Amino acid sequence: MIRVVAAVGAVLAASTALASAAPPPRDASTGANAVLLRISVPDAESLSLGEVAWPASATADVQSFEYPADGSIASIGRSRAAVFAQPGEAATAQSFAEVTVLSLFGGEIVAGRVTAAITAGASVRTAGTNTARTGVQGLTALGRAVVPTSGLTVPLDDWGTLTVLAEDAGARRAGPPAAQSSIVALRVSLTAEHGGLPAGTEIVVGSAQAVAVARPAADQPKPGGVPGPRAPVRPTGPRAPEPEAAGESVPGGPVRVGPEVTAALTAGGYVFPVYGPVSFGDSFGAPRPNVPGGWHHGEDIFAPLGAPLLAVADGTLHTIGFNKIGGYRLWLRDERGNQFYYAHLSAYTPLAVEGRAVEAGDVIGFVGDTGDADGGAPHLHFEIHPAAMTGLGYDGVVAPYPILLAWRRAEDISFSAGRLYVPTGAGGSQLPPPGAVLLQAEDIAPVSGLVPGALERTLR
Repeated sequence: MIRVVAAVGAVLAASTALASAAPPPRDASTGANAVLLRISVPDAESLSLGEVAWPASATADVQSFEYPADGSIASIGRSRAAVFAQPGEAATAQSFAEVTVLSLFGGEIVAGRVTAAITAGASVRTAGTNTARTGVQGLTALGRAVVPTSGLTVPLDDWGTLTVLAEDAGARRAGPPAAQSSIVALRVSLTAEHGGLPAGTEIVVGSAQAVAVARPAADQPKPGGVPGPRAPVRPTGPRAPEPEAAGESVPGGPVRVGPEVTAALTAGGYVFPVYGPVSFGDSFGAPRPNVPGGWHHGEDIFAPLGAPLLAVADGTLHTIGFNKIGGYRLWLRDERGNQFYYAHLSAYTPLAVEGRAVEAGDVIGFVGDTGDADGGAPHLHFEIHPAAMTGLGYDGVVAPYPILLAWRRAEDISFSAGRLYVPTGAGGSQLPPPGAVLLQAEDIAPVSGLVPGALERTLR
């Protein structure tokens, strides 16, 4: 539920100018509704995702969604809709729908974030609406950037149109005072068959409506001033599982738009894995009864929930998804074969795709408390598995603490600085440390040994 944190008078002080639209009918009541995504096909039942209406339902959270199963028509990342209404002599209503990482028709229309947000208020003194939080970020259509402006219509070749930020609002000051507003952040209308959908199909992304009517509570009519949603058609496309429903290992997960951040790289190209304020100690090797081997294979880096997580090196992402212990987790393999493990994420960014190449400093996820960290302080569980120790399997890991300290100072350090911790084996002997660690390699084959000093200069 969205809490109202400002009085109606304060809300109306920031009200936008009302369009010359009709005010709510006199029998309307205070209420709100919202929808994340609706696909309406002629002569067929609409597909609705994240549709809520006050007071029947207050919030809807979607981890991710694709339609159809391959996402060729629509796909979105983590998204949320919420509504709230408070009737009375000073009435207020709020409606909010936000969609992230939108792709329509296989990337022909994309947007990083689509938000429709309305606050409506009415009292004996005034009535109005506020839509300041509404907007579209990172919008492109058919490969061309689109600057969102209210009521903009963009032609889509010969098969349709894209309408941006279509808003309708109206108010009256008496009989009783009331205000209403509706917003559709994005609307695609097909004038010809496209992507397997017939002409006349309409796709709405981010829709919100709010009505506020000032009248004594005893005089409020039965709910109905705002059209409520039909029983939603639940989508059949694959979605990431909720943590409590996940099995041992499930691919996928929630996706959010990654912020633009800049991280300091070491001379060797490494980056500290968490952006912003953090705290961490040296708990490597401590007892952990619920993990393989029964001991802590990494370091816990505590940070605010949702803090950006960075790729520590140039490399490739793999094994992205959910398991019981790590929650939402992923692995990064750098160009030298070293592997880094990130666990307990709250969400991924669009870069977190199986086999995706990333660069040091790219935002690949966000700090969370999923898996066996549920209920505890948000943190990143981080492990370092040097390439030279792959023969030890999962136990081929080093203490991250001294390495993390160096990376915080943008300094390089050998992985051998992190102590090896492996319990005594059945034979009673400790596994030996790695004999060598490859830090850097350079091909000197093109260097001619006949040129005086060439090899010496190359080796230096």
